[in-house]
Amino acid sequence: MENTATKSPVMLYTEQTPNPESLKFVTNRMLYRGTADFREEALAREWSPLASELFDMPFVKGVYVSNNFVTVTKEFNYSWDDIKLNIKEFVKNYVQDGNVILKEGFADAMAAIEAERGASYQYSEDDAEIVQKIKELIDTSVKPAVEMDGGNIEFSSYDKGIVNVLLQGSCSGCPSSTVTLKSGIEGMLKRMVPEVKEVVAEMG
Repeated sequence: MENTATKSPVMLYTEQTPNPESLKFVTNRMLYRGTADFREEALAREWSPLASELFDMPFVKGVYVSNNFVTVTKEFNYSWDDIKLNIKEFVKNYVQDGNVILKEGFADAMAAIEAERGASYQYSEDDAEIVQKIKELIDTSVKPAVEMDGGNIEFSSYDKGIVNVLLQGSCSGCPSSTVTLKSGIEGMLKRMVPEVKEVVAEMG
């Protein structure tokens, strides 16, 4: 007997992000437990059929998938009014049809890259304890807030009081991310970890 039970419909709404070029498309489905940041089309073609198809649209510049949302960064010469509906329809139908968001093995592949990067994290043995504190604060206090805005932040390196962080998703290239970084994140880290003098952003 055929299973006639229909899946509940996919609900989808958009949320502004602090970056005028990025828009968050939020669904009522878990898309990916983790963060998948596609700035380059090549990485998307290798790992994400969803991001690949979005990159086929001439106005898509970047795709970021995390939990139940997709943040799309557009080419600046397009207006959201002209393209938002297209993207919304596409994502909704794509998820509704149960298509593959990310290929198996993506998390492991990214973890391997991260581990390689981690091995090259620049900080001395003496700073290991400070770095641990910084990473914990970023993970517990900063990341959740940044994710609300459709972005992500990762620790990159620490040297002589200077913390380098990597901005992803809507945070990358966002005019207000510098302000957030300086007033919010830098202020908090300085208070909690007195050794920190400055926080500098790298665009991932």
